[in-house]
Order: sequence, then C-alpha cells, then structure tokens
Amino acid sequence: MTDASLPKPRSELGEILYHLVRDPLGLAGLIIVLAILASAVLAPWIAPYDPIALNVPDRLQGPSAAHLMGTDQLGRDTFSRVIWGGRVALQVALPTIGGAIFFGLLLGMIAGYGPRWLDNLIVLLFDTIRSFPTVMFALAVVALVGPSLNTVILVIMVTSIPTYGRVVRTLTQSLKEAEFITAEKSLGASTPRIMAVHLLPNVLGPLAVLAAMDIPTVVGLEAGLSFLGMGVKPPTPSWGSLLNDGYNLIRNTPWLIIAGGIPLILTTVGFTFLGEALRDVVDPKLRGKGGK
Repeated sequence: MTDASLPKPRSELGEILYHLVRDPLGLAGLIIVLAILASAVLAPWIAPYDPIALNVPDRLQGPSAAHLMGTDQLGRDTFSRVIWGGRVALQVALPTIGGAIFFGLLLGMIAGYGPRWLDNLIVLLFDTIRSFPTVMFALAVVALVGPSLNTVILVIMVTSIPTYGRVVRTLTQSLKEAEFITAEKSLGASTPRIMAVHLLPNVLGPLAVLAAMDIPTVVGLEAGLSFLGMGVKPPTPSWGSLLNDGYNLIRNTPWLIIAGGIPLILTTVGFTFLGEALRDVVDPKLRGKGGK
C-alpha cells in the first residue's frame, strides 16, 4: 500500500464536522442552526418588507402570497418581523455567551489554579451572583435603568458568568495535578504558559457544548423580557414582542402567536441537537455504537 492510498488525517474541525454529519440529530441541529444564522445575517435581503413600516389599511390580514405570515395590528409584515427578530435574538445571545465565556474562563482558571484564598473569594462571588433569580434580577435592573438591548445583554451576561466559571474551575482543578502539567512544571514552564498552552485547550470543548445549550436559554430570556415590555424597545422587532402582540390579539389573529413561537421552538431544538452532538464528540464515551 502506497502513501497516496492511506487516508489523510482530518483536522480537529474536520473531525468535529465528520461526527456531526454522521449523527442524524447533530446534522439536523447543524442545518437548523446554520439556517437561523443565515436568515439573521441576510435579513436585509431576505425580508420582503421593512419590519417597522406601517401599513394600516392592510392590518390583521391572514397569511397570503403577499404576506406569508400575515400582518399585525399596524399592518406590518409578520414574516419580515420574524426574520429581523432572529437578528435581534442573536445580537443578544452571541455577545452575551461570548462575554460570559471570556470572564467565566478567566475567573474559573484563576480560581482553579490559584491559591486557596483566591479560589474561595471567586467562588463566593459566583455564589453571590447566582443567589439572585435571573429573571427577577433582570427585571429589577431593567426597571432601574430602562429597557434596551445593551441592558439585556449586560444582565444576562453577568448572571451567566458563574455557570461557565464553575465548569472551568472544576476542570482546571482536575487537570492541574495531571502528569503532563507536572512535567511542564519540572521543565520550568511559567504559570501563564501552562494555563494558556495546556489547560485552555482542554476546557474549551466542554465550554462549547455548554454554550450551545445556553443559547436557547438566552434567546428565551430576551423574548420573555420583550414579551413583558422590558426588553428591546419598540418598534424594534423581537420574537417576544410578536408573542405579546399575538397573545393580545389571539382571538382575531392566531397566526401572530404561531409566528412568534415557531422560531423559538426551532432555535431550542436546533441548538439542543447541536449541543448533544458536540457533547458526544467532546466525550467519546458517550457515542453510540453506530460509530458517531
């Protein structure tokens, strides 16, 4: 057998995609997530109408060829508002999860690798933040400073940091006594090098799984705040505001609440399937016998 006939090794990203494609649920989740991301990025070109343009003569129309999901009480195209609402949801979810991962990773690695007193101090900070119910804390902050997209992002990010920080802390504590870390110490490797080169790559996988699972939670929380009128300000389209309009007009326009609920369900299903598949890749022991 010649070298040319041997299979070429896949990169780490290629390995992940390989397992995702072979897993039916992972593939379904990947397709749904990519569709949601694409619709959000391409919203200006996909949406057939301006999502905030009023057209009162066409108010409360049912689904038709002109308006795929009907119109709301102000004549705005519901389908366009759903597409742009996905953009708002991701504008909240991605910075929130990214910020929570960054600060959780930083604090968690310091707590797990640092001295005992610093570990206790950071854990106390985590416990203090988590002692406040997320929804109640969000409502209190929004009531004080007013509803806005930045406020929602900040509140959800702060309350999510302890979740990621605790995971990183636990992983760091389990790894810092490993043989390869001990060998690096004996060779004179500095603490920043050990944390950046050896510990960081080993904690990113579980964090990616956790992030995929948390995105639907963040999207749902943003939608809940917008439903209560304490999220993004009108007339900015949001899935939560669509649900609020649909709830108020459910006897006359059932398509509004359906249009607001379907994207939330798809987001939850897509990211959950993707997170489950990523978990199987990160932990091969969880893979089924089908060779995922």
